[in-house]
This record gives sequence, C-alpha cells and structure tokens, in this order.
Amino acid sequence: MQTLAAPALTSVARQVRRVISRRTTIQLPRLRRTSHLMRELHFDLLDLVHVILDLESCFHITIPDEVPLLTVGDVVDFVSTETRRSPRS
Repeated sequence: MQTLAAPALTSVARQVRRVISRRTTIQLPRLRRTSHLMRELHFDLLDLVHVILDLESCFHITIPDEVPLLTVGDVVDFVSTETRRSPRS
C-alpha cells in the first residue's frame, strides 16, 4: 500500500508544480517543496487565488479559505490529502 502512495504523491506534486508554474511563469526548478509562496516566489493574494482556482479545477477539489498555504509543500500536501479523500470520477 505504501508503494502506491509514493508515486501518487509524486504525480500530484508534479501536477501542482506545473499549475503554479503555468499560472505564474515561475520556472519549475525554482518550485521546491520548501519555497515560500510570498517571500521567495513573490506571490500576491491575487496570484494565490488564481493558483487555488486552477488547482480546484484540475483536481476537482475545494480548497477552503482557512487552509494555510504558505509553501509549495503545503499546497502539495493539501491537494494530495484531498485527492485521496475524494477520488475523481
């Protein structure tokens, strides 16, 4: 069971990084798991809203306003958890 979770997480991480990169024109190598969205990547609130909307559309999930998404890893972890909780149809 754990062997299936790792590739799924890697796939989600890759997709999340692509969505962020495409929306913000930040090159993929700059998007490390520890990259802080506002301090390092210079996101503003509008950038974050657009990325969240794209992720919700791509993964068919809802990301509540209260979820603290500070780093790329935070985003990957939340999306991974939500996609496991409610598989796409």
